[in-house]
Amino acid sequence: MADVYFPPRELEVMSVLWRLGSATVAEVRAALEEELAYTSVLSALQTLEEKGYVRHEAEGRAYRYFATVEAERAGGSALARIREAIFHGSAERMFAQLVSDRGLGREELERMRRLLADRMEEEC
Repeated sequence: MADVYFPPRELEVMSVLWRLGSATVAEVRAALEEELAYTSVLSALQTLEEKGYVRHEAEGRAYRYFATVEAERAGGSALARIREAIFHGSAERMFAQLVSDRGLGREELERMRRLLADRMEEEC
């Protein structure tokens, strides 16, 4: 699984699994913002399982689903696609866009600064 890509519906389902740790079809359905049929959620989970991104275990009469790929890995893959498609491969332009967000508070910006400083130390 080199590049991880999720279409919107599958990403929503994966987001629920990452947030909850595991869930049944009914639990995923209840956690989604969009109201979907049980069979639609089940279908998405089965597709994700076929792709190797989800596994299940029997739990009574239901199945409990677990993500097999970490959110950070999927996020890195998504960011790489965004960097290429929107920022023409420039991480600097993408970073500038991110830090210009006025919704970021001082604490979050300070944490980002520390992350950047730590990364700079690794390069020296």
